[in-house]
Amino acid sequence: MENKMGTMPMPKLMITMSLPIMISMLVQALYNIVDSMFVARLSQDALAAVSLCYPVQAIMIAIACGTGVGFNTLLSRCLGERNTDKANQVVLHGLMIALVNWLLFVVLGFLLARPFLMLFSGQENVIDMGVVYLQICTTLSFGIFIQITYERILQASGQPVYNMIMQGIGAIVNIVLDPIFIFGYFGIPTMGVAGAALATVLGQIIAMLLGIWIVQKKTRSIQIHIRSFSLDFSILKQIYKIGFPAILMQSIMSFMTVFMNQILVSFSLLAVNVFSIYYKLQQFVFMAVLGMTNALVPILAYNYGARSYTRIQQAIRVSLGLSIVIMAVGTLIFQMFPSQLLLLFDANVSMMEMGIPALRIISFSFVFAGISMVLGSVFQALGHPNTSLWITLLRQLVVLVPLTYVFASIFGLNICWLSFVITEILCAFLSLVALRYVDQKTIQPLKTFEV
Repeated sequence: MENKMGTMPMPKLMITMSLPIMISMLVQALYNIVDSMFVARLSQDALAAVSLCYPVQAIMIAIACGTGVGFNTLLSRCLGERNTDKANQVVLHGLMIALVNWLLFVVLGFLLARPFLMLFSGQENVIDMGVVYLQICTTLSFGIFIQITYERILQASGQPVYNMIMQGIGAIVNIVLDPIFIFGYFGIPTMGVAGAALATVLGQIIAMLLGIWIVQKKTRSIQIHIRSFSLDFSILKQIYKIGFPAILMQSIMSFMTVFMNQILVSFSLLAVNVFSIYYKLQQFVFMAVLGMTNALVPILAYNYGARSYTRIQQAIRVSLGLSIVIMAVGTLIFQMFPSQLLLLFDANVSMMEMGIPALRIISFSFVFAGISMVLGSVFQALGHPNTSLWITLLRQLVVLVPLTYVFASIFGLNICWLSFVITEILCAFLSLVALRYVDQKTIQPLKTFEV
């Protein structure tokens, strides 16, 4: 049976592959918000403790997803080449990496949780709650690492709709268990932040178990037999050649947020809050493009393995067109309804005065950001991960942060938001220049393989 990534019309393929991933990301974002809402009902200290732990959780996800990019790309390429033996070995190596990552965070959680939290707070109550929360999340993190590995197996085999089911059920479990474990309903003892952590990891473990079952029952192109595993360092090297830059890219945004907050706090805490609100709001626009780029990577990798020049060109054109449309709609929403967006966070008059121009100015960068995001995934899938890494570094740190600092220092807060627009225009231009190089070096030679 032909894999649809090699046969289905490209616009239809992009939409059918992307939509489930977009919905999965929306669900993920929603249950993170709900999680914080329940913890906030305990106390502000509890919310602070959980918030301080978030960077570690974000790094775990960055490592899992970044490794998944390398794993997914190599697996898709093997399937495109119809090399099933190597594809099965790639899957087994991906699962081994997931288990190693889990064990690493178990050790780090027990050794470094308290020293890490003491860097940000001197309140023993906050630190104690944070240590409990973080150690539960790290000790049982095998759920998230293996879950994401199975999500990438399903993506590579052209069945991303099951990712939506996995994440959706995991999120529902988390949302349902949160109040029960935190506040102690139905005879369950009150566990506070420990209950929040337990609800989170149980949701991840349920999603993992569901993923294992789906792959075993629904994915005929992959056969997972542990006894056939044979350690191959060349497979690990190929996974991390693409995966390591992706891990860095996934982590960069966390560092950008820290640096931006340091710049903005010199004006006021309100400025930091405005940036935080913008960041949460833009995720609901960007996740649509992110969902598409997650689908684009296996599509390109499969067709690169199949030496299909025409379908690679089609995938790039279709994904760029879709990203421009999505980001343009996001820009219109931010331009027309900034006050309504801010009211979702109970914005007062002062926040409205600062937030409305911020949202409107920054949203002019969306279309250009979409171009860079799509082309970054193109570079990853076609074996140029370092190019993607450099574009991301420029977008999130190298250009954006210094430019924001200079604009804020010289022109003030309202003008500093222009740094986002200038940065994204520059990086979109550089991405298009890089695409010409990748096209000549990697894509054009495939013409010789087509009849």
